[in-house]
Amino acid sequence: MYAVIKTGGKQYRVTSGDVLKIEKIAGEEGKEVVFNEVLALDNVIGTPLVANASVKALVLKQAKDKKIIVFKKKRRQNYRRKNGHRQNITLVKITDVIGK
Repeated sequence: MYAVIKTGGKQYRVTSGDVLKIEKIAGEEGKEVVFNEVLALDNVIGTPLVANASVKALVLKQAKDKKIIVFKKKRRQNYRRKNGHRQNITLVKITDVIGK
């Protein structure tokens, strides 16, 4: 059984046992979180959400993602800017997909 969930402005296709790297959500390591925004469940497509469906997950780790380099340049103007960015992420393990 699989589900399509929405979190952090993105959509993920998940099944029980999957490990996801998502944008940071509230929750301590070892605690359980519930995703209620289920867009699809197996062959059932929601309008816009599937009624009485949810996905339970376990928070494995709150961390930062790898560094992204942001480099801006305008040619022949001696304009160069270099910045780095590390996004906060949450690693979650899907424990249960709950349907009807």
